[in-house]
Amino acid sequence: MEILSIDSYSVSYDGSKNAVDAVSLSVAQGEILSIVGESGSGKSTLLHGILGLLPRGASTRGGMKLFGRDTSKMDDRARRELCGSRVSMIFQDTGHYMNPIARIGAQYDEFLRIHGMSDREQRRRLQRDMLLKLHLTDPERVLRAYPFELSGGMRQRVGIAMAMSLNPRLLLADEPTGALDVTVQAQVIRQMMELRESTGAAIVLVTHNIGVAAYLSDRIGVMQRGRLVELGPTREVIGHPRHAYTRGLLDAVVEIDDERLIASHG
Repeated sequence: MEILSIDSYSVSYDGSKNAVDAVSLSVAQGEILSIVGESGSGKSTLLHGILGLLPRGASTRGGMKLFGRDTSKMDDRARRELCGSRVSMIFQDTGHYMNPIARIGAQYDEFLRIHGMSDREQRRRLQRDMLLKLHLTDPERVLRAYPFELSGGMRQRVGIAMAMSLNPRLLLADEPTGALDVTVQAQVIRQMMELRESTGAAIVLVTHNIGVAAYLSDRIGVMQRGRLVELGPTREVIGHPRHAYTRGLLDAVVEIDDERLIASHG
């Protein structure tokens, strides 16, 4: 079953140059797709467009469907109904999306309550369990804190915990591990893979880290200057890249053992 279908989708901010240029792809239930590319390649813009989170002034062309529904025909209410339990998003810096004058626990609790979890004690247990899974070892202190009292990495882990709490059928992740140290990055990746294994969720991951993409993904898409220049099974893209830009990305990652990456999908 296709969870997401994108057909010749373009995004422009000035009416001329496309930030995303005629991208087509699909994501099936249970599939993990990573989209890699340099900063400014359009990968985050594409991800934000899925949930209608583009800034004012952006114009779009082409088609996009979520769970078989045309997103261009969805109003704000319909989009909100999808968010949380069916589609969830991890932002690159979740701290920017938190209310600075509300405690973490109050924001987390409101998120769960709005999306249908009515039992208060159940909400509290879930919050503690998810924070512990993300290596926040004192969840009660985190829940009592205001966002400014937590480090950027801690806020990011709270955002990841919230996004994964309701077992969404589609998880959109925009550079979710960029602010985290290597140990916590590994834990987050394991949690994402466990979400896929336990619920059959589809995951679309945007990352500049082709090593993470190689380890996690079933398929990899490569974006350059708004265009999807390569898309295929991870083993093929890593082991036999067709596009010169993909080869350049792989050559630039000198600390990664390519044979190990290929073997992880062997």
